[in-house]
Formats: sequence, structure tokens, C-alpha cells
Amino acid sequence: MSNEVIILGAGIGGLTLALSLHQAGIPCRVYEAVPELKPLGVGINLLPHAVRELTELGLLEALDKVGVRTKEAVFFTEHGQLVFREAAGQHAGYDWPQFSIHRGDLQTVLYEETLKRLGPDSVVCGRRCTHVEQDADGVTVHFADAPPVRGAVAVGCDGIHSALRKQLYPDEGAPRYSGINMWRGTARWKPFLSGGSMVRAGWLSVGKMVIYPIRENIDAEGHQLVNWVAEIHAPQPAMRDWSRAGRLEDFLPAFADWHFDWLDVPALILASDTILEYPMVDQDPLPRWTHGRLTLLGDAAHPMVPRGSNGAGQAIIDARYLAGALKKMGVGTAALEDYDRVRVKATTDVVLTNRSNPPDAILREVFERSGGKRFGSIEQVVPVAELQAISDNYKRVAGYDPAALKARASYL
Repeated sequence: MSNEVIILGAGIGGLTLALSLHQAGIPCRVYEAVPELKPLGVGINLLPHAVRELTELGLLEALDKVGVRTKEAVFFTEHGQLVFREAAGQHAGYDWPQFSIHRGDLQTVLYEETLKRLGPDSVVCGRRCTHVEQDADGVTVHFADAPPVRGAVAVGCDGIHSALRKQLYPDEGAPRYSGINMWRGTARWKPFLSGGSMVRAGWLSVGKMVIYPIRENIDAEGHQLVNWVAEIHAPQPAMRDWSRAGRLEDFLPAFADWHFDWLDVPALILASDTILEYPMVDQDPLPRWTHGRLTLLGDAAHPMVPRGSNGAGQAIIDARYLAGALKKMGVGTAALEDYDRVRVKATTDVVLTNRSNPPDAILREVFERSGGKRFGSIEQVVPVAELQAISDNYKRVAGYDPAALKARASYL
């Protein structure tokens, strides 16, 4: 019987799992559907709990070369008025930094390290999984245009359109639309605020923006690559196509007057090379991911709306926890059941909190209580202590409360 772990999908979760299994001394191989891995996507944030895991994989130096260390999280109204500010990462007393980074850059770091550490044949592209069979001795993974492979267990890390999730839950239906459409882009821009600020501004009913730099010094003038996301309530979802081009006329009018002393938002949008449109979607949490020798990880297990900067982070933590369980308990069903017991509950809490009370609920409270009007002092609208409590609660739910994170033992 093969003791190899078969990983379906070479995204952030799948590659982190491969590196973690290698660190644990467990053989594995990654099978990816696309014929060639390309650095796709736009910006994401890696919160300290995820950076801790990547640091324990020896990747901190590589992250510093491609990402931006986030210094602060800052919240503004649609009028540009400061609502709330708090330090981030090591600036907030964590032992690990927070990074704002291009998703493609992070995936490239993980991919190159996987090939370097596990060998050039550790990631096999052009292998689209159709279904997986299991028996008492292992699993057989079937592909569309290639012979099947055998392994001890199979882990579906193949994203929101996961073939393995569809096999396990064939009647689940399409992803759940949140009522919000998103437009995303990146632009070359001079550093603003601290040069490492993650900005959330406005609110969904009138237009909300998330803006942060993801690459440093991209030219001789010291520009950064700045990532932005525009979010607006909409009755109809956009098409679910990550490469679908967005139209300025569909969202720019909501931000036309956002000329602030800290940033000219419409100018930033107009300076972008490409604009993409996508609906904000997730799925209702599953009761379990593990079925015998099969399990799910990352977006295949718990797709969540991107309102807590936490999707990639939870995939990384899934991978580290699963690798630790397989190391401690052996490559078999007991480890997969342990992983299921711990991570389904933890990520269900995050998925539901992202829907109802993520960090940007700070903006909701201010918008609703101020009626969207300017104010003299934020304390006249909502006590700052109440806003801090929203942020602190999310840290607890998502697993990066400073004290708890420092006290937690390593997964591996």
C-alpha cells in the first residue's frame, strides 16, 4: 500500500500542505488541473496566525522580498473621516508580522519552494480530477486525460469549484450570493498614510473600498503596487468568472467624490491597468469534510466572503493542522477525523462571522448610527471602545488573538 498523500490542487492550501507534509517526513504529490501554474489573482492579507505558520516553514525571508509588512488597519467614512485606527502585526505586539501580498506572488513562493524541497515531479499539472474511489487500503484518484493514481488518502484543495466536494455533496448547489458585487484592480501609486496601511472606507449601501499596498519599490520613483477592492450592494450577482473584466460605469460613480487628503480614490481606480468583477460568494458550512480516506481543505472546505482578510490564512492553518495530525497519528483515517473535528468547527465560526460581524462591521456601525452624515467626533457617534471590541472579537474567532496565538503550541 502506498503511504503517499495525494493533494488535489496547487493553490495556497495545497502547496502549504505539501511543504508541511515534507517537513513532517510524509510523502505526498500535488495534482493540479491547469496545464501550467501562472501567478493569477490580486491582493490578499496574511494575518499573524498565518504568517506564524509560513515562518515555521522557513518562508519569512521569501515573503519579505515580495510582500509589504502591514503596519496598521485604518477605517474611514465615505467622507474620508477617520473612524478607527489600530496597529497591525509586529507593530501591534505580535511575534509575527502581517503581510499584504499579491496572491500570485505568494503562490509562486510556495510553488518554487515545493519544487526545490520535494523535487521537480512533486507538482503534476494538467491533471483534472473527475472522481476518487476509496477502499480499505487506500484511494484511487481518477483524472480526465491521464491514468489513475493510488495513495493512502486524498485531500481536495481544489477551490470553490472542487471536484471532490461535488463528489461528496452532489446536491449542494451553486455558491451563495451575499448581495454584494466586487470590482478589483491594482495601480502604481506613491505610498500613502504609513506606507503600510490597510484602509477600509465607506459602507456597502453607498460604496465601500478596501485599499492596501502589495509590492514595494516597483520602479525608480519608489512607487508601490496598490491593491483596491470596491464593494457595493447589488440585487443581481455578477458572473462567477475570476477573469471577467469589470466596467468603470458600473461602480466608479459611487466613488467619484472620494478626493481625500490621504488618497485620491477615483484617480487610483482610473490608474489601474485591469479591473476585474466578481460576486461576493460563499457556501453554507458543511457538517463534515472527512469521509473515510477523503477530506477537504481551504476554499474547497470552507469558502468564505472576503471580509476578514482570512480566506488564505485559514487554508494555511488547515494545512498545518492536518500535516501535524498525520505526523502524530499516522497517515490514515484517524488523523483525518481529528482534523475534521477541530477545523470544521473553527472555520464554521469564521465563515458565519465573516457574514455578520467581520472587522468592517466597524464601518457599518458608524454608517448606521451617523445616517451616513459627517460628524464632529467619533465618540459622539459610537464609543471607540465598542469599535475596538468588534476588532478584538474577530481576532478571537479567527484564531489570532495575540495572547492565545502566542500561547498556542506549534502544529508541527
